[in-house]
Amino acid sequence: MAFFAQADSSRHASGEKHVKRTGHPTTPTPVNFDDYCQQKAAPDGSSTYYALRRAPAASQPLLTALYALRRELEETVKETSDPTIGRTKHAWWQKELASLFGGEPSHPVTKALAAHGGRSNAALDDAGLASLQTLVDGFGMDLDQARYLDWPGLARYLGQTGGAFAVAVARVNARDPAQAAVWAASLGSALMLAERVLELGDDARHGRIYIPIDELQRFGVTAADLINRKYSDDFTALMRFQVERARKSLNDALAAIPASERTGQRLLRAQAALALAALDEVERENFQVLHQRIALTPIRKLWISWRTR
Repeated sequence: MAFFAQADSSRHASGEKHVKRTGHPTTPTPVNFDDYCQQKAAPDGSSTYYALRRAPAASQPLLTALYALRRELEETVKETSDPTIGRTKHAWWQKELASLFGGEPSHPVTKALAAHGGRSNAALDDAGLASLQTLVDGFGMDLDQARYLDWPGLARYLGQTGGAFAVAVARVNARDPAQAAVWAASLGSALMLAERVLELGDDARHGRIYIPIDELQRFGVTAADLINRKYSDDFTALMRFQVERARKSLNDALAAIPASERTGQRLLRAQAALALAALDEVERENFQVLHQRIALTPIRKLWISWRTR
């Protein structure tokens, strides 16, 4: 579930990327920015599509734009083979974020954010800007490293990407936006952790491994085992540990959401419910995630998200 913002099997079929060979995102032809954001972040059938429908209708366009921004940043650093081009694109997004808050956005995603948010919305006030800047910097970490020595290092990455993003999302409908970071950051980190478990095989094929090196060593699994899709009893034990940690992180974060915020945060709660169900499927499939992506069916996603009250 991209998270977090999981696009599942639709991940690479979300529409044409408007990117010049220089690496600078652009819009060669006029586009409807809402349609662009919808296809980028939440194509039909994706987990994000169903989770977004649990948010208050009035806030869905803004939330969709936030998820589209996250997807753009992820593509910038993870789907670019040339590090130099990746850094160029990343620097462009840093400037575009400044342009958004300067009132002159040029990309469909930032135009949508400006149109539906504005500085009057908590998601795009000074604190919201700080969360989005942290998000951009977090994905920049992917340009510098593809391995993490230990859990604290990986947790920092999860916090800057998943945690910061969830805070920005939570602030849109939070009854008390100033306190959203207290509980939303841990939920966002947990969602990102679950996403990385679910995407382990695809990440490994792209040379990225989001399992700490010391944990691989503890379970007797190597990075080459993951890249070469080598299953073993050691791998099963490693994955059982990873799934249990992700599951506990999600459940703990859900329990920490204040009662007064639960109704307004059905989007994040639905994403958590979908992530927990997907982790259950991984366990039922004996953790066979290296050669396939285990995902929920669209009808099950609809049912799980609908049950989030």
